[in-house]
Amino acid sequence: FRGQLRIEATQAVNTINPPKMDENMIPVVYNETSSNWEKASNNNWYNYNIGKWANAVTVSSASRSKYQSASVGEAILMSDIETMWVWIPRYSYTIASEDGTNYYGKQGEYLSAAPTQVLPGEIDVKFVNQRQKDKGNAQYKVSEGVSGWRTPDAFTFGSDELSGIWVGKFETSSSNPSAEYGGGNTTELDAMIKPNVTSWRGLQVATLGEVGVNVVKNNNRYGFGTTLDSHAMKNSEWAAVAYLSQSKYGKLGNRDYSGANKEIYQNKSDQFITGCSYGAPSNSNTDYGCQYTYDIKGTGTGASTTGTIYGIYDMSGGSLEYVMGNYNRGVGGTLTANSGYTGLLSDGITTFTGKDWLEDKYYNFYMGDSDTLCTKNDCLSQAFFETEGWYGDVMELVNENRPWVIRGAWYRDQELAGIFYTYHYYGDINQVYSFRLVLH
Repeated sequence: FRGQLRIEATQAVNTINPPKMDENMIPVVYNETSSNWEKASNNNWYNYNIGKWANAVTVSSASRSKYQSASVGEAILMSDIETMWVWIPRYSYTIASEDGTNYYGKQGEYLSAAPTQVLPGEIDVKFVNQRQKDKGNAQYKVSEGVSGWRTPDAFTFGSDELSGIWVGKFETSSSNPSAEYGGGNTTELDAMIKPNVTSWRGLQVATLGEVGVNVVKNNNRYGFGTTLDSHAMKNSEWAAVAYLSQSKYGKLGNRDYSGANKEIYQNKSDQFITGCSYGAPSNSNTDYGCQYTYDIKGTGTGASTTGTIYGIYDMSGGSLEYVMGNYNRGVGGTLTANSGYTGLLSDGITTFTGKDWLEDKYYNFYMGDSDTLCTKNDCLSQAFFETEGWYGDVMELVNENRPWVIRGAWYRDQELAGIFYTYHYYGDINQVYSFRLVLH
């Protein structure tokens, strides 16, 4: 009896929480023969052990009833799809050190040499249920065995513990991608998430924040119920995707890639086309363009977080992405810079009156003074210090002058681009800055 309990407990530790589906979300799988996304059965549509993360779509209102009543295996036309989502199940992680000093992950089964900062190793991940919240230091020495598990902050939303999150499969585009900057600084357009279109750029952070919460507003075009929450991606949520990609369940664990090609391939599209791939990791080449689309096996799918078509794209290059991470000075006022929110501008003196901030749960706030943002122990699961310089990605933290976090780099950032790229900016309108959506 005791042995049976131990077996059941072991099995439960790594059981993936099933995707939280809205009634108008459609589970999909990709048919390589027909090159179409197809309606999937809810019973067998994902397998994280082989990099097949759960994907779902929403379709136009005109085609919704057709696909809801469709049989499993029926093709869902890209012209009818409006948003595409990938499920990140709740998990805990820890990062290994081979030498007891440098925490670059473990060599494991997927690297031929000890991990380095330029070619980091595996992040250990175990899937956990909604009630489990590990609070360890997320570090261990390989020779001493795994210890110190931590559940990423991404799975805590206000007072709620989440079973997982849906993440936009591509950078956000707009319902009018031919508009200036693919949409511009407006809330009058609707968000779309699709490949092979121009990403939505040129928004202040306050505007993209409003666009994010509007996705589930009453009478939204996607058919989402109001029990869901949508928002612009937070920094902690970006980090949760990055860590899972660097685990055995992501591109690091995909045996179709080796050596430097374990890194997510860069999007070098100078037209900011979503889902594009250069067919190689970040590099100094300047022949910008969309060399491979997202659905070309290997050269195209190598730009996803799994190295398969089931991963998340545009997390290296393409557009820079604002995430909802803000340097908050605390005493003395909220630092808004040029984001459009009410608060102190970049001079730290002048107060700007603009849009009201959303509830705190929609942001990650990083406290500090002019000398320190946070310590390594304060910023666990944020993909700051824990993954600093991995794959050669730049890491510069927010400050009083530039208080908004940006991730991923853009098509011209050459070797510095990557999923662990971290930088800072003012929160203002910029033609090369986009954003991503999260739903749960």
